[in-house]
Amino acid sequence: MVFSTNNISDPGIDLAGSSHMDYPTSVQVIALPCSSGINPRWLLHALEAGFDGVFVAADGTDCAYLPDCTDRTAAVMQKAQDLIKEHGLDPRRVKMAGICSVCSESFVSHMEKFHKALSELKT
Repeated sequence: MVFSTNNISDPGIDLAGSSHMDYPTSVQVIALPCSSGINPRWLLHALEAGFDGVFVAADGTDCAYLPDCTDRTAAVMQKAQDLIKEHGLDPRRVKMAGICSVCSESFVSHMEKFHKALSELKT
């Protein structure tokens, strides 16, 4: 599962699709206004619901809503990691990277690497 942002990472992900770039077909994207608005429990819920991993395509410094989005998103991710550990799940099943509106190749690369890492965790 991928949490993406409407204005920043979503266009990059859409560009990957419209450019026919290959990444795992199991990837499902949920768009949100800002990566700092993600509730850490959503990441836990996704893992408990059966997703192998959760990737946050963060706004980074390009966020149009909050000047401290990067710090807030980092705090969200730390809380999510702690929550996931508390529930006995492997925190390596959650990743985050800044994905910009033209970062289609970067997104595909992250998906391929994360998919491979998740596959290795299963064995």
